Amino acid sequence: MISLIVGNKGKGKTKYLLDSVNEKVKGTSGNIVYLDKSTKNIHGLSNKVRLINVLDYPIENCDEFIGFICGIISQDYDLEEVYLDSFFKIAHLDSKQIETAIDKLIMISERYNISFTISVSDDESNLPEKLKPLIVVSL
Repeated sequence: MISLIVGNKGKGKTKYLLDSVNEKVKGTSGNIVYLDKSTKNIHGLSNKVRLINVLDYPIENCDEFIGFICGIISQDYDLEEVYLDSFFKIAHLDSKQIETAIDKLIMISERYNISFTISVSDDESNLPEKLKPLIVVSL
């Protein structure tokens, strides 16, 4: 399952994402990973959530980012949830590439039964129509 949290920069997407992951960790028996562009949110996350600063790794494009995601999944059979903050930045893509990236994440989600919650810094009206049903929050 893919869930999108969309809104322009500074609208509260990260706070919503942090609240969601901290609530989810209370009721899951599996593992949760939070991917971000820094470790500044480490104190806002439950210690049961693994925070990964994606920018610490030599990822240069979206295909490499998808490979990075697959590597995380391959090492953790108990992984249930992946939260992606600052999606455009950590995945090295722009708004024109989002549909292709989300399609790949949908395939991964279905194959490995992992849910992705993704923060997208863009207005809902700018997203492709195909992605609008995936929006759970628009700020």
